[in-house]
Amino acid sequence: MRVRDLMTEDVVSIRANEDLLMARELMWDHDIRHLPVVDDDNELIGLLSHRDLLQVTEKAESSLPLSAQNDLLQSTRVEEMMVREVATTEPEEDIRRAAQLMVENKFGCLPVVSGGRLAGIITESDFVRFLAEGD
Repeated sequence: MRVRDLMTEDVVSIRANEDLLMARELMWDHDIRHLPVVDDDNELIGLLSHRDLLQVTEKAESSLPLSAQNDLLQSTRVEEMMVREVATTEPEEDIRRAAQLMVENKFGCLPVVSGGRLAGIITESDFVRFLAEGD
């Protein structure tokens, strides 16, 4: 079985110059925890996770009202919080190798690239769903 067999192809992504408020809304609206960051050619340039968003809001959460937290997210660009060195996989990679990479590095996802462009994403949830549904 290959990564292409489990990956999500219709990937929700974001641009580096967008704000974190938009990123949070995309994550909420699509019920996802990872946003690949792409350039105008759909090349992967980073990854933003729900955990990255929490880093911004955690410090302010107890002391700032919700509107001020939203202002903080809106004034912070994705490029300021995204991880730039992102491990990836390819559609033809064996899923066991992708799973090993995720487990060994404690990754919640691996963006899938083909020809330098974002082709999909494989997440822990994809593996759990596969096991729960069976063959």
